[in-house]
Amino acid sequence: MAVGLWALLLLPLGAAVYEDQVGKFDWRQQYVGKLKFASLEAAQGSKKLLAATQQNVVAALSSRNGEILWRHVDKGTPEGVIDAMLVHGQDAITVSNAGRILRSWETNIGGLNWETSLDTGSFQTASLVGLQDTVKYVAVLKKAAISLHYLSNGHLKWVEYLPESESTQYQLLYSRGTGVIHVLGIVPQSHLNVLTFSVEDGEITEQTKVAAPWLKSLNGACSVVGEAVLVCADVDTHSLYVCSLETEQEMKQIPLQSLDLEFADGFQPRVLATQPNLINASRTQFFLQLSPTHFSLLQYKHGLLSHLRDFQQAALVSFATTGEKTVAAVLTCRSELKPGNSDDLYAGNALEDSQKEESLTCSNQTYNINLYLVETGQRLLDTTITFNLEHNGAKPEQLYIQVFLKKDDSVGYRALVQTEDHMLMFLQQPGKVLWSREESLAEVVSLEMVDLPLTGAQAELEGEFGKKADGLLGMFLKRLSSQLILLQAWTAHLWKMFYDARKPRSQIKNEINIDNLARDEFNLQKMMVMVTASGKLFGIESSSGTILWKQYLRNVRPGASFKLMVQRTTAHFPHPPQCTLLVKDKETKMSFLYVFNPIFGKRSQVAPPVLKRQILQTLLLPIMDQDYAKVLLLIDDEYKVTAFPATKNVLRQLEEIAHSIFFYLVDAEQGRLSGFRLKKDLTTEEIWEVFISPEVQKIVAVKGKRSNEHVHSQGRVMGDRSVLYKSLNPNLLAVVTESTDTHHERTFVGIYLIDGVTGRIIHSSVQKKAKGPVHMVHSENWVVYQYWNTKARRNEFTVLELYEGTEQYNATAFSSLDRPLLPQVLQQSYIFPSAISAMEATITERGITSRHLLIGLPSGAILSLPKALLDPRRPEIPTEQTREENLIPYSPDVQIHAERFINYNQTVSQIRGIYTAPSGLESTCLVVAYGLDIYQTRVYPSKQFDVLKDDYDYVLISSVLFGLVFATMITKRLAQVKLLNRAWR
Repeated sequence: MAVGLWALLLLPLGAAVYEDQVGKFDWRQQYVGKLKFASLEAAQGSKKLLAATQQNVVAALSSRNGEILWRHVDKGTPEGVIDAMLVHGQDAITVSNAGRILRSWETNIGGLNWETSLDTGSFQTASLVGLQDTVKYVAVLKKAAISLHYLSNGHLKWVEYLPESESTQYQLLYSRGTGVIHVLGIVPQSHLNVLTFSVEDGEITEQTKVAAPWLKSLNGACSVVGEAVLVCADVDTHSLYVCSLETEQEMKQIPLQSLDLEFADGFQPRVLATQPNLINASRTQFFLQLSPTHFSLLQYKHGLLSHLRDFQQAALVSFATTGEKTVAAVLTCRSELKPGNSDDLYAGNALEDSQKEESLTCSNQTYNINLYLVETGQRLLDTTITFNLEHNGAKPEQLYIQVFLKKDDSVGYRALVQTEDHMLMFLQQPGKVLWSREESLAEVVSLEMVDLPLTGAQAELEGEFGKKADGLLGMFLKRLSSQLILLQAWTAHLWKMFYDARKPRSQIKNEINIDNLARDEFNLQKMMVMVTASGKLFGIESSSGTILWKQYLRNVRPGASFKLMVQRTTAHFPHPPQCTLLVKDKETKMSFLYVFNPIFGKRSQVAPPVLKRQILQTLLLPIMDQDYAKVLLLIDDEYKVTAFPATKNVLRQLEEIAHSIFFYLVDAEQGRLSGFRLKKDLTTEEIWEVFISPEVQKIVAVKGKRSNEHVHSQGRVMGDRSVLYKSLNPNLLAVVTESTDTHHERTFVGIYLIDGVTGRIIHSSVQKKAKGPVHMVHSENWVVYQYWNTKARRNEFTVLELYEGTEQYNATAFSSLDRPLLPQVLQQSYIFPSAISAMEATITERGITSRHLLIGLPSGAILSLPKALLDPRRPEIPTEQTREENLIPYSPDVQIHAERFINYNQTVSQIRGIYTAPSGLESTCLVVAYGLDIYQTRVYPSKQFDVLKDDYDYVLISSVLFGLVFATMITKRLAQVKLLNRAWR
C-alpha cells in the first residue's frame, strides 16, 4: 500500500496553478446565448437588462457595458427549457421544464425568492394578474387546467380544470384588474370557448361559445386590445374579426378593403397588441403585420376601427411605455430594401431553392429606429437612432425598447437589437453603440487552431532560403538586408520595452489587431477558427481571446452540421493559409463548401466545386497540389468522388496512389459500416461490410485517431528489461453501440475495434447492464470510454490497450493487409465519482510528454487525469517487476483531486467539447473548452521540462557567472606572473 501511495505522489500534478499565474496564460469568456425573452427597465438611470435565453439561462446584463451581472444556468436538456418569463418590479417569474417548475428571482442580485412545482400538462401561457390596483398573482395555463399562485411566495391559491379540454385548445389568457380572468380556447375551424374565472375562488362565472369556422389558431393571429376586445386576422376573407369577451357572443367582420389594406399572398398575418399596466386595459392601438415588411398601426375604439399609420418598409416593430406615455418603435432600412440575398456569401443553389420564406436584405446594412405616438401615429422628433451592421452581416431579428422621460418631459430611449447571427447591440441616440455581445459563441460546433504567420523578418529569411541563389554576391547582399531588418525589429522592440517601463502597469496596453499578428518564439499564440450553430465564423487570437474577424454565412438554417478542415497552413509562405468549411443542411441533406483565409477571414479566390449530391464522407489526403494545398476528397451518396482542388497535377497523383486510399461510411439507422477502395479512374469499390443489427443495438459513435498525432515510444520497457511493443494501427476505428432495449436489466454498451481498410474486427466486448451517454477517447494504442453502470448506479471508465507482444511483426512499415496475428488486448475498468460532459486527450508536437485525459464535468470543472491512472496493467498485488516498471497498484476508484482542475474557479457551463492542440514547446499543450462559455489555457502534463521557471533567479546565476569569469581572469594573470618568476630563477 505504501508503494502505491509513493507511486501516486510521483505522478506529475501539472494542473495546479499559483495565485500570481491566474489569468496570465488563460482566459474565459461567458455568454448567455440567443435571447428568448427580454425585459428592459423603463427608467433613464436603469442599470440592467433581464433576459431568458434558448440555452436555458436566466441572466441580468449591465446596460452600461453589457457585462453579466448575474446568471443562472439550468440543465442543458429539455427539462431546463424556459417556457415564459414575466417581470414585475424587482421580481422576475420564469416557467420552465414544460410548465412543471415556477420560479421567482430577485432581479438585483439574482437570488431565488421561491420555487414551486406545478402539475404535469402541456404548458400554454402564463400571465401576471392584478387586483385592486396591485399585481398579486401569477396565472399559469395548461392544456387541461389553470392555476393561480401568489406572487409573494408562489403558494397555490386555486387550480381549476378546463371543460372540454380534449377537443378544445386553450391558448390565451387575459386579465385587466377587474377580478376576473378570461381564458380563450379554440376548436379549429369551428368555434371559440371563452371562459371567465373569478380571481377570488376560481369559479367559472361565465362560459361563452363564439362561432369562428375560419379560425385555426389563436397564437399570433389573435390578440386582446382595449377593454377585453379580441381582434383576429383572417387571410382568406381579407378581414379583421373583433369580439368583446365580456359583452358580445359573435365575431364582427371588418373588411380590410375599407382601410385600403391587403394581406400579402401566402403570408400569415399577425396582430401585435400591448398591455402596459396589468391592472388596466390593453391599449386600443395595435400593429397588424400584412407582409414580412409591411406593418399598419390601427386603433379599435368605441366599436370603430381606424387606420393611424402605415409602415411599408419596416423590419421590426415594438411597443414601449413610460409613465402614461406609450410609443411604438419601428426599425426600417435606411435605403430601399431589395428582395433576396445580394451578397456573395450564399449557401448554394439547393439551399436557396429550399428557402421558401421571403427574405429582404438591406443593401447598405444601415438601419433607422424611430418612435411614434400610438394615439396618433405621429413621429416624435429627435428620436431617430441610426446604426450600421457589418457588411455581409445578418438582419435584425428582435427589437426591445427601453423608453424613459427626460427632464424636459420629452421621450428618450435606448434600443436592444438582436440579429440573425445572435449578436446583441445596445444603442442610444443618435446611434451610438454602447456595447455589443457575440452570443453565437455560446453555440460553438467546430473549432480548429491555425499557426500564425511569420513576422516580416522571418518571412524575409524564409524567402532567402526558398529562392534560387543569384550567385555569391547576391546571397551576401540578401543576407545583409535580412540582418538589417532583424536589427530594426530588435531596436523597435527594445524601444517599446523602455517606453512601457516608464508607465504604470495598468496603462500598458498590449493591443492585438489583425495587422500586427505574428508567430511568437514558441508558437504558443495561434488563431482559433470557430464555427457556430448560427452559421457565423470567428477568428480569435488564442492568448487573449480577442475577436479579430468574423463572417456570417447566410441561408444556413438551424440544425445544419459543419466540418472544418485546414487545407494549407501558414508554413508555405508566400501562399496564404486556407481553410474549407463543409456545411450540410439538416432537412435537404445538401451541402456546399466555403473556402477562406483563417488568418484574415477573407473568402478565398479559389472556387470550390458545386456539390449537386448529398455528401456522405470527406477525406483530407496528405498529397498536395502545386500551391501546397492538401487535397480534399468528397464522397457523395452515389459513391462518386470529387477532388478539391482538381488540377491535372492532383489527378495524376491520385491515379498513382489510388490503390492506397481507403475510406469507410457509417449508416447508423441501418446499422451498417462499409469500407471502400478508390480506383484509378476515381470510382469506388466496396470491399467490406459489417452489419450490426439495429433491432438489438444502435451505433452511437465511431472514432478514429487524430491525423496530427505523433507516437514517440514504440513500446513499453517491462520490469525484466524486455519490451512490450504497442499495436499502432493508424486505420483502427472504435465503434460504440448501445442496446435498443432500455430496461435496466437488459441494457448494454458494446465496443468494436475494426480495421478501416480490411473490415476485420480486431476486438469486441460488451458491458452488460450499462447505458450511455458514452464518451470516448481513441489515441495511440488505447481506447478509453465512459458509461453509466445501471446495476451499481455509478459512472465507470473502461480502458483497452493493444499490444503486439515482445516481438514486432514488421518494424519498418505498417500495412493492414499484412497482419496475420491479432494484437493482445488488455482491458480494465475503473469507478469514476462523477458524470462527464466531454473528454479529450492532450497532444504535443512529438508525443514525448506523458498523456493526460482532460475531462469536462457537469459542475464546469475540467479535470486533468494522468493516463497512467487508467492503465490496464496496474497489478492488484505489486511484484518486484511491477515496482521496477513504476506501475501503480490497482485500485478501482479514481479520485477527483481539486488540484488537478486546470480551470481552478473559472467554471465552464454546459461543456460540449474540449479541443487540444500542440504548441512549439514539447511540454505544453494548448486547451480550449467550449460550451455556454469559452475557456482557453495551457497544460503541462510532464511539467515544463524545456522552459525555465518564472521564478528562476537570473541575478544569482549571472552573478555566479561573472564571478567565475573574473576569478578566471585573475587566476590566469597570477599564473602568468608565477611562470615568469620561475623562468627568472
